[in-house]
Order: sequence, then C-alpha cells, then structure tokens
Amino acid sequence: MRIIPRVGRPSPAMVVACIALSVALSGTSYAVTQLPPDSVGPTQLRDNAVTNAKIADGAVTSEKVRNRSLLAQDFLPGQLPRGRTGRRGPAGPAGPAGPAGPAGPAGAPGLVSNVTVRQGSVVVPGSSADKPIPNTLWVTRDVAVTCAAGEKAISGGTGWSADANDLELATVWIKPTIQPDGTVTGYTATGANNARDGQDHTFTLYVLCYK
Repeated sequence: MRIIPRVGRPSPAMVVACIALSVALSGTSYAVTQLPPDSVGPTQLRDNAVTNAKIADGAVTSEKVRNRSLLAQDFLPGQLPRGRTGRRGPAGPAGPAGPAGPAGPAGAPGLVSNVTVRQGSVVVPGSSADKPIPNTLWVTRDVAVTCAAGEKAISGGTGWSADANDLELATVWIKPTIQPDGTVTGYTATGANNARDGQDHTFTLYVLCYK
C-alpha cells in the first residue's frame, strides 16, 4: 500500500513572499513595455541614439534650437539672406609678370611702304652781264622730276649748289604734277640766279616718291 504524504497549508510568510515576487516580476515587465510620460531624459539616451529617421517632421522648431548653434552649412542654398557687401580692402602687391603671349597676325600694309627720293638738277647761268651793277638781272631755269612707274609723289623741295648768305639764289615756284585721276606723280620747280659772284649755280629739285 502506497502512502501519500500530506501537504500542509502554506504559512503566512510564504504567501507574502510569493505575492511580493509576483508584483516585482509584473513591475519589471511593465517598465520594459510601457514608459510613463517624461520618464526618459539625456541620461537614459545613448550617444547617436536619436537619428533623423526617428524625428518626426516639424518636431524640431525654432524655439527648440539653441541660438547661434547652427552653421551656414546646416542650411540649404538660398535659405540664408546675403550679407551686406564689406568695405574694399587694401590693394595687394603686384603679381609677377606673366609669360609673353603669342605673336598676333600681321597687320595690313601701311599707306607708305617704300619711300624713294627722286631728284633732278639744272644749271642756272650767273648774271655776269649786269656787272659792275649787280642785282639787276635774274636768270631762271625750270626743272621737273617724275616718280617711277607705279610710284606716287608725296612731297617736294629744292636746293642750290651754293649756300653763302650773301648770294641771291631763289626758288620762284614749285608745283605738283597732277594726273587726270588726281594722282600726284612728280613736281616742277623754277630757280632764279642773281648771285653777287656772277657765277653759274646748280638748282636741284627733290621729290619723295612711294609705292
């Protein structure tokens, strides 16, 4: 015959201990699954625990941002107003000279590309016939100079073979030789000799011709 041991009634201390254990276990479970309002602060959060994805749109407002804590890089382009233009600073030192640039294209030929002096001379007889009373007879001769083919005259002048101050040698006139189309191709001049020495002197006409 099998004898079943008799189980006695639990003592009051045992009952109190079981109730305390049950409350403790249920309280821990409640703390893990539900948090009371305002129970989480900086102490309970780990570093980098709150990310952008965990922040609701519009949750961070102006009054929640500390003044002067944001940088320009925290804003999108165009969000920050442009500041006023500052005062001009002092000029910096001159930089070193840069390398020479490439040679430019050749320019168009100038108006005068090649000038040549053409000349002609004539001997003007002396006024010996008026001796011994000088300065009463002027002897004149003409001389003409024409530029070479394809050239044009731009200026003309005259000179004498003698240049003493007491001689009377003069250029009566000088004029250009003008073609029907208006081109100047030479000059003509007249020289006069009334030299006090009564000698012959050479009168020369100089013409500047160019292509």
